[in-house]
Amino acid sequence: MHSATDTFTLANGNTIPCIGFGTWQAKGDAGRAAVLAALKAGYRHIDTAAAYGNEPEVGAAIAESGIPREQIFLTTKLWNKQRGYESALAACDESLQRLGTDYLDLFLIHWPANAKQFPDSCEEINQATWRAMEKILADGKARAIGVSNFHPHHLEVIAQTATVTPMVNQIEFNPGFTQPNVVTYCQNRNILVQAWSPLGSGRLLNDANLAVIAGHYGKSVAQLCIRFALQRGILPIPKSVTPARITANLNVFDFEITKADMTTIDDLPVFGNSGHHPDDIGF
Repeated sequence: MHSATDTFTLANGNTIPCIGFGTWQAKGDAGRAAVLAALKAGYRHIDTAAAYGNEPEVGAAIAESGIPREQIFLTTKLWNKQRGYESALAACDESLQRLGTDYLDLFLIHWPANAKQFPDSCEEINQATWRAMEKILADGKARAIGVSNFHPHHLEVIAQTATVTPMVNQIEFNPGFTQPNVVTYCQNRNILVQAWSPLGSGRLLNDANLAVIAGHYGKSVAQLCIRFALQRGILPIPKSVTPARITANLNVFDFEITKADMTTIDDLPVFGNSGHHPDDIGF
């Protein structure tokens, strides 16, 4: 990877820019301005979700940027209240309308249904939702489909009835929370892992251990975190609303973390994670 527009290749042969721009909590005029700043800085991969409440602003920024739609990789996600076959189909159409586009480059199930909330039906809900995703793909409304926050046991359930394997699993991943079992499972099955919260939502930025390692390369902790994901074969999706930081988060292609420093990061204790486990969430 030499630039933000270098790509990973998905299982269906489609390509995806190797760094995405996250838009969680970026709403209203500030959200639209952040997406415009990201596109101006060189991002061509924008990640949003129905639950973020900013799809209209993301769509407006893409249109305002003047960059042809086909040059931008656009992802959104199905929210939990719209799981199920018919509701997922309708949710996709609603997202397309809010975004002002007739197709998505990637559509994800935001969270799996779990036994805590649906003790007798979570598996059936996840399978029905995935069938809808397959139809959305077949109908050309999304060019790739995947999941988010799925662990291996969730993926095994949808595999029982799936005709298409998820192409992406977007999970919480950063130097303090690497989820090696999930990553290994996905990478062994050609499921691209994406990292949400690659900076720990800011919780990692003042960590002394990471600061020392970042200093080896004359980089910030944020840049180290993004580079760490890339060197693990994981696609990071950093988020910021500050133009200078938006640009700095792309400046990660002029250094390589040594094997020794990668091992040191891998050996750090778990820290900086959100605490949201897909089997325990109640939202």
